[in-house]
Amino acid sequence: MKILVGSNGSNITDEMIRIAGKHAKAFDAKVFLVQSWKDGHDHTRQDVEDAEAELERIRKLFVEEGVFCETHLFVRGLSPGEDLVKFAQDNDIDEIVIRVKRRSRVGKAIFGSTPQYVILNAPCPVVTVK
Repeated sequence: MKILVGSNGSNITDEMIRIAGKHAKAFDAKVFLVQSWKDGHDHTRQDVEDAEAELERIRKLFVEEGVFCETHLFVRGLSPGEDLVKFAQDNDIDEIVIRVKRRSRVGKAIFGSTPQYVILNAPCPVVTVK
């Protein structure tokens, strides 16, 4: 089994890690921690180093619990939702864990909704965490 934990860099919570780790242990699964940025030119080298360090910190939390974890930082020009769905399709992911937050209809219209895109387009079940 393969579990994808999706991140925009600031939204990985302890609850997401707990749930993904619990599912990974129960199903002897591998965890793929994926962070996606739409535009690379908006980020400095320091931003990339910070993102990679945070991904590594979280990866170590999984490894300490005996769970295989692989990290990916994407800057492919896709929206984060598109990146997560594409990764899930390309890698035969069995479950996606993402964070949702309450946003008004106007907020969704202006800023979009990565979780909504993933939920509607994912090729597998999606576990949402508040």
